[in-house]
Amino acid sequence: MEERTGTAADGRYARGHGDEEALALRFEADRRHLRAVAYRMLGSLSEAEDAVQETWFKLSRSDVSGVTNLSGWLTTVVGRVCLDMLRSRGSRREDPLEFYVPDPVVRTADTTDPERAAELTESVGLALLIVLETLSPAERLAFVLHDMFAVPFDEIAPIVDRSPAATRQLASRARRRVQDASPGPGPDARRQREIADAFRAAANAGDFEGLLAVLDPDVVLRADSGSLAASRLVRGAEAVMAQAVTYSKFRHAVLPVVVNGAPGFLSVVDGRPGSLLSFTIAGDRVVALQVLADPARLAALPFTEEELARAS
Repeated sequence: MEERTGTAADGRYARGHGDEEALALRFEADRRHLRAVAYRMLGSLSEAEDAVQETWFKLSRSDVSGVTNLSGWLTTVVGRVCLDMLRSRGSRREDPLEFYVPDPVVRTADTTDPERAAELTESVGLALLIVLETLSPAERLAFVLHDMFAVPFDEIAPIVDRSPAATRQLASRARRRVQDASPGPGPDARRQREIADAFRAAANAGDFEGLLAVLDPDVVLRADSGSLAASRLVRGAEAVMAQAVTYSKFRHAVLPVVVNGAPGFLSVVDGRPGSLLSFTIAGDRVVALQVLADPARLAALPFTEEELARAS
């Protein structure tokens, strides 16, 4: 009689002879969590999916019969996979980070899709992802696993090949960087949308006083077009207001969206995403604007034709 894969009484997982079904189902129960870890580590949705898939390959080739906490085991494995990907990326990356906009998690502002709404709830702000991009791979791993997912330092230490005390220092340095760059708390979602709407209305009307009323004096604009020539970083309210061509795309067919939990607008051109504008708001002011105009990444946004047709 064929042995079935299953869960032992003590919580360990027994590998059956050729039967991966139960283990695969158990992995699927953790997939969303693993994707959340990988997204915070990589800031890329496609790379996060690759990391999760690689984690499944490692699980399918491993003997986990002695593992009592499979979720914890999977979390450390996906962390190690992401660390290797970050180190590889660092050796080949050519685009400057100052105007890089991480992959956004986007939905329409009025979506009723529970899966997409849950995914957005589990997402992390673009402002934090941008800060995480400035950390070393080891710092990012220590911070993400410990501060965001409560993984103990003694479990993180072997991944980064350091002692638990040294790993604690990695996370501490990362935490200070994150805290120093934090924009501070923002108002509730409804107020944030009002501020975003006020910005768009003022930009469309060329109302500089209206823009000054919602922009922080030290506001930062990151425009990532996917190419070095057209991407840019702009600092200061007056310099941001001068970027009229950036906002002209949002004067016509526009879809209100939520981007990583924050308000945003998607311009729609010929039925396809044209540009994505998202806001980081602290207090009652816009402290950062992120514009994603990379055609390849815009094409990957999960909007249906019906949703894009609602742009007005």
